Amino acid sequence: MLQKLLSYSLGPGVEAFTTRRDSILPFPVIQGHQIHGARIAVIDRPDTKREELEGYDAFVTDLPRVAIGVRTADCVPILISDPIHRVIAAVHSGWKGTVLMISRSTIHLMGERFGTTPADLQVIIGPAIGPKSFQVGEEVADKFKDAGFPMSMIWSFDGSGDGSPMSGGHHIDLFKANRWILEGCGVRPENIQVHDIDTYRDPSFFSARREGTHCGRNINAIRMI
Repeated sequence: MLQKLLSYSLGPGVEAFTTRRDSILPFPVIQGHQIHGARIAVIDRPDTKREELEGYDAFVTDLPRVAIGVRTADCVPILISDPIHRVIAAVHSGWKGTVLMISRSTIHLMGERFGTTPADLQVIIGPAIGPKSFQVGEEVADKFKDAGFPMSMIWSFDGSGDGSPMSGGHHIDLFKANRWILEGCGVRPENIQVHDIDTYRDPSFFSARREGTHCGRNINAIRMI
């Protein structure tokens, strides 16, 4: 049985969703070859091919009826709409991209290229690995600390744990980390929707930590209509 898309509301004239494990894309979506970096591509042709987007982890376009998207399997998808200048973005922000603050760079690019003002943006933070599941080594926690994140907000240490998977040790809340970045850019808190579904614990979504890195990917897409 096909599973329904997780659809989002970003205001009139915009469609956005995340696929579940057995969902079918309702229309073509321009995607790239992501590498957990911070490069951003501006899509200015509707026929842009994935092969042209090697090494990009965020996409921006002002083309109507052209869907852009990012592939995730525990990483954080961020979908952005500027209803004033009619510009959209899709951002892949795993822990490395979060440390690099790729969403901030994307919003800056939208401002420089299209005149976007952060206070006008409507933003979705989609399903990703949750804080109880995102157990990390101390070296990863230190990268967030060194990048200036508010550790009291996004980090916890759960000791030796109870023996269950992902219990104990250091944990990072990627939902809160990315919200903090967005608010720091000037996005209004009330304009940020966090769909804090834990992909590790929800089997309707792909999870690289649960299934291995060769599992499928959830497609997080946005387009203007």
